Amino acid sequence: MLTNNFRTRGQLFAATLAASFIVPTAALAHHPLGGMPMETFAHGILSGAGHPLLGFDHLFFVIIVGIAALYTGREKLAPAAYIAAMMTGCLMMASGTGLPMKETIIGLSLLVVGGVVLSGRALGLVSALALFAAFGLFHGSAFGDVIAQQEATAGTPVLIGYLVGLGVLQYAIALAAGWVAKNIWKATEATAIQARLAGAVVAGVGLYLSLENAEGLVIKALGWSL
Repeated sequence: MLTNNFRTRGQLFAATLAASFIVPTAALAHHPLGGMPMETFAHGILSGAGHPLLGFDHLFFVIIVGIAALYTGREKLAPAAYIAAMMTGCLMMASGTGLPMKETIIGLSLLVVGGVVLSGRALGLVSALALFAAFGLFHGSAFGDVIAQQEATAGTPVLIGYLVGLGVLQYAIALAAGWVAKNIWKATEATAIQARLAGAVVAGVGLYLSLENAEGLVIKALGWSL
């Protein structure tokens, strides 16, 4: 009985994880605008809604933020800190002020927050807000890299639409991740195995990205080329 229960949970987790890979892959192949230039507020919204799904690093981070936020006791407030900071970083980049070492920090963000969830420890609300906001600035700056030239030069309505689509979708993903952890996985405590498995997956992705980024820095420092 115990073996069957564990197997069922394992299958559910595997299916959820597989879906998380399939969704961004499908989105990458079918961006809402299909390469069209962005000219209106509605175009901005569609593009903003599509971009979080184009990079699995951003998607995984939003998911783990939603799960970690569940254990702060303020699962709706805590992800909002990430969203606000992400939009700030995006606006900064769109106006020409970028942040250094974005990809390195984004890799670390998955490793750190995934590692916290993996550890089975709950973040305090203040710590969670600070951590989510700090990493959110860099995720936002990376989004800004993609849209700085086109959306910003296309006009304010397009840029506002992009930010609305970007923010609303990511906030919805974070809340949905917390809801799944709480209501489907029944992982109501930070020590729950399902939540810790999710943390392990995200931390593993973060470790891979961090090693890849470190390798790139070493190669660049040595003046080598791939």
